[in-house]
Amino acid sequence: MRFQEFISELKRRRVIRALLGWGLASFAVLQVFEPVMHGLHLPDWTLSFVVVVLGLGFPVTTALAWAFDLKASGIERTAPVTPSAPSLDLAPTARSSRIRLALLLLGLGAVAAAPGVVYFFVWPGAGRQPAAVAAAGPASAPAGPPSIAVLPFVNLSSDKEQDYFSDGVAEEILNALAQVDGLRVIGRTSSFAMKGKSEDLRVIGQKLNAANLLEGSVRKAGSRVRITAQLIEAAGGSHLWSQEFDGELSDIFAVQEKIAHAVVAALKLKLLPAASQERRIANPEAHDQYLLGLAYMTRGSGDAYGRAVKALRRSVALDPGFAPAWALLSQAIFWQADQGNTAWAAPVVEREALAAAEKAIALAPHLADGYHARGALRWVTLQDWAEARADLERARSLNPGSAAILQEHAALLATLGLMPEALAELQQAADLDPLSAEAQFVLGAVYLGTGQYGLAEAAATRALGISPEFGRAARTLGFALLLQGRFPEARAAFHRSSNPLFVVLGDALVEHSIGHAAESRRALEAMLAIPDVKQGGCYQLAQAHAWRGELDRAFEWLGRAVDQHDGGITFLKYDPLLRNLRGDPRFAALLRKLKLPVG
Repeated sequence: MRFQEFISELKRRRVIRALLGWGLASFAVLQVFEPVMHGLHLPDWTLSFVVVVLGLGFPVTTALAWAFDLKASGIERTAPVTPSAPSLDLAPTARSSRIRLALLLLGLGAVAAAPGVVYFFVWPGAGRQPAAVAAAGPASAPAGPPSIAVLPFVNLSSDKEQDYFSDGVAEEILNALAQVDGLRVIGRTSSFAMKGKSEDLRVIGQKLNAANLLEGSVRKAGSRVRITAQLIEAAGGSHLWSQEFDGELSDIFAVQEKIAHAVVAALKLKLLPAASQERRIANPEAHDQYLLGLAYMTRGSGDAYGRAVKALRRSVALDPGFAPAWALLSQAIFWQADQGNTAWAAPVVEREALAAAEKAIALAPHLADGYHARGALRWVTLQDWAEARADLERARSLNPGSAAILQEHAALLATLGLMPEALAELQQAADLDPLSAEAQFVLGAVYLGTGQYGLAEAAATRALGISPEFGRAARTLGFALLLQGRFPEARAAFHRSSNPLFVVLGDALVEHSIGHAAESRRALEAMLAIPDVKQGGCYQLAQAHAWRGELDRAFEWLGRAVDQHDGGITFLKYDPLLRNLRGDPRFAALLRKLKLPVG
């Protein structure tokens, strides 16, 4: 048979039409199956299996279409060629003719299947990205060490008020994984920003720059708890590991350790000794109150810090040996004092918060929590720089993957004037916690101190994009714009702050910069009229006077800030608003008094 005659016979037997129909049907099946697969979190091999089955269907369809016709009366065998039709002899004998015909048909089916199979297996992942991923740009695995984001666990308990418990379980697993050598763990702020969102897991992996995701659920009933966890490879959506754990609430730490070990084994890493040390719960209610306090701490607004203090005091009363609760209580006391409406009470913080941190260290010297809490207090409140640095470096050695510890240590390095080292660690912290407004704020503040005002503006803008109500980020943005001479924009940025002190500070600075002396003076008077400003706003008053060139008044307010252990003092060495003071001998004397490097 000639080629033209063979094609005519294919048409007569409706083979080409059948192949086109099978191709369209296969395309429709793939379009439906893929979103269903991701919605049900089926592994990637299921899609490959479907593609293979559909590909094998092409030669089968070719053979069936050659042999049978689909008519209104049903399926019938195709009529044989009439004698007048061209001969189908492909070889000298009938047997060789049939063999060669069968090979031709199989070849035709293979050719028809080839484009789809090659598309899925030669270019893996081509055409398989969801629309949201495609809009965000091409997917790429994060460079460097293995990375993971622990997403908030779903609360499956009958009591929907138990969200704090499921969130706390996920956070404790995150903290355990952060201690694993060679594993990059995305910070809690960024991971938990995904709570309640129905985005595709590959989109979440891209946003968090994480190659792997750990998700799960928690069901709490009486004294029992069931935790289901699954480890997913973000780029492809394939499941690497999943398991269900049942246990008593008193064994919750053991369950969490099992999950951490299973994740580490799946990623072919090993736990550091500190991460695998057994923890204990003497009283499950104490652990519950700890998780409640943790939930209030992460809110960070209104009376949340006060509620955190109450819950954590109940926790340590129920179980005085529970070290993590003592460490968190130390932080809660500090933030309650710092954010409260009353005057800053450094002696209270020094006495109660420091005692709680030291209790945590005494109970669990292998845990980073206590050193982190004490180091932060010694840095911001007590201004004991050497001891603060020792504590934070100890915390970092025990938990090297913690974005919060890296950020705190970096900010201390900036206080000491070690700007390149501070920037390197802050960039690392921001990479670990890309959706943390606090990390971007601190990064912006240090960029200001190095004269990189454009980068400071960008970091502060990112912080406000994450948290539009972040008053300190609005202030940093105002400083960056002011220092670039963009005065109307600077005023608008200051007015975005939720803190009225920062708003009027911005007015005083901008009005002075544009030559409106009277208006600047009125803004300064408005600052002085704010309740408790002489206790909690001494550093901001010093900034205003320094910018206005009133050096004596600036040093007077700085002296008060030092006496009150004002947190603003931590910016003293690199604050660009104080540049008019740096040539004055009183500034070097102030640094020596604070035991800060003079150079």
